[in-house]
Amino acid sequence: MDRGVRLSKIAEKMKLKNLTPQVNLEKIYVTVPDINRPALQLAGYFDYFDEDRIQVIGYVEYAYLKTISQERKLEIYTLFLGHEGLPCIVYSRDLEPDEVLLELAVSRNVAVLQTKAPTSSFMAEVIRWLNVKLAPCISIHGVLVDVYGVGVLLKGESGIGKSEAALELIKRGHRLVTDDVVEIRKVSDDTLVGTAPDITRHFIELRGIGIVDVKSMFGVQSVRETQNIDLAITLQEWDGKAEYDRLGLDENYMEILGNKVLCHNIPIRPGRNVAIIIESSAINHRQKKMGYNAAQELYKRFQENLAKKEEDE
Repeated sequence: MDRGVRLSKIAEKMKLKNLTPQVNLEKIYVTVPDINRPALQLAGYFDYFDEDRIQVIGYVEYAYLKTISQERKLEIYTLFLGHEGLPCIVYSRDLEPDEVLLELAVSRNVAVLQTKAPTSSFMAEVIRWLNVKLAPCISIHGVLVDVYGVGVLLKGESGIGKSEAALELIKRGHRLVTDDVVEIRKVSDDTLVGTAPDITRHFIELRGIGIVDVKSMFGVQSVRETQNIDLAITLQEWDGKAEYDRLGLDENYMEILGNKVLCHNIPIRPGRNVAIIIESSAINHRQKKMGYNAAQELYKRFQENLAKKEEDE
């Protein structure tokens, strides 16, 4: 079971300096994406203390600590560091902690870190990054591509042609996120972010050829690490008896981690250029987001034409 994000990864990502090298960052985990500025705690108020969060000390807290006596500092630090589950303390703006704090932190196995970044900037960045890393995650079979800035999730039975369609899109200037397995994280109630497993990143499997390294073959401009999932397209074998949407007035959705994603079902048959269809779907999706719906415009013209004929009669 995933215990959270290792503090060592956070320190590496945010370029944090470890002021307590005796504390092993590999064994400390952060399990919540929120941050706490312990101004009230440093003043002695510990009710409703979110001790499982990263604790950030900025200039305000630092200036307050300068005004109190060493005896009071020792008392406050003892209470502050005595809480179980405290992952770390981060000093922003290259502020230097007291020696007594460092000694107590080491004895309680609490890491004390330091960043050059301003307090607000650091907090915003680490919250954004942790929200992604700690978001609910599932893995599904499919292909994720960035088409004109629209994250398109290609689904369908194995061998239907998802990877071949993705390769054609890459040749047309679009970007691959992942082939075969898509790791999807729910960052918010409106946002799903897809990425590739580390082991298969930038690779595509083509039946009859084998594994293709997209990044090496087409360059770094042909791939990207993550992409929001805006549209899902399910590729299906053509069925002459089935009814397919020809107007697009009614929208279908699929649910992923509780979020709804617009979904199109595209029938596949010899001679159909799937890449162009996917491009058109992505452009049409962007038009709808910008307030223009071609199907509704056609329906409006039809209604106006019908009303004009009735007036002429």
